[in-house]
Amino acid sequence: MTGSKESRDYNAELRDTPEHKYAYNFDLDVMHRFMIRSFEPFFRSGNCLELGSFQGSFTKRLLDHFDDLTCVEASDAAIAKMNETLAGKVRCIHGTFEEVKLPTRYDNVVLTHVLEHLDDPVLVLKRINQEWLSEQGRLLLVCPNANAPSRQIAVKMGLISHHSAVTDAEREHGHRITYSLDTLERDARAAGLDVVYRTGIFFKALANFQWDRLLQTDIISDAYLEGCYQLGHVYPDLCASIFLVCRRGDVHAN
Repeated sequence: MTGSKESRDYNAELRDTPEHKYAYNFDLDVMHRFMIRSFEPFFRSGNCLELGSFQGSFTKRLLDHFDDLTCVEASDAAIAKMNETLAGKVRCIHGTFEEVKLPTRYDNVVLTHVLEHLDDPVLVLKRINQEWLSEQGRLLLVCPNANAPSRQIAVKMGLISHHSAVTDAEREHGHRITYSLDTLERDARAAGLDVVYRTGIFFKALANFQWDRLLQTDIISDAYLEGCYQLGHVYPDLCASIFLVCRRGDVHAN
């Protein structure tokens, strides 16, 4: 199996890095749409900070909700690309999350499919808690899910050793950890954040490359996609991504 085309496709999908994070139409056309929908009930009025904007694909969706949007990105090339399409609409800051200095606090902080790439995720979450979240602000935190059925199937196929494994290919391309709901909450709490809501986004039994092929056919309807989204609320631990809403722990501590 490890030498088959299907195996190669699975292994390619595991290379989900900032440079390749939007390689799949499934991410752009399906997951981004449902991420925004999941976020909308928790958006606060005011400004927004997006950490790890890459080339701005998700940023465009945030612009539908925020007039004051700041993006922090470590890649010069990604910022240049984002400025080609979003110049004047967002404030781009070049820097790493560990070192960047930001001018204010934010009512909304968005971190999607980025935390798993960081060498010290708790340090960055601490900065969000202590420096960047406003008193009434919310952190909207999304990571790929170790327990997604598509990943569990890959384990049964012998492609990865266990659900939360970081494969050689993932490590080579920037992954440091594969989160599940319990370990993501662990790191949020270790950073002093107060987790106020937890769920999953989109029940997902197929790998991204399989979804991309199906989306080119009439097999998958909008009603089916809606069903997968709704089912994700019933089975959050079996979703493509896991989602936490957090507030500043220091403000609300007893």
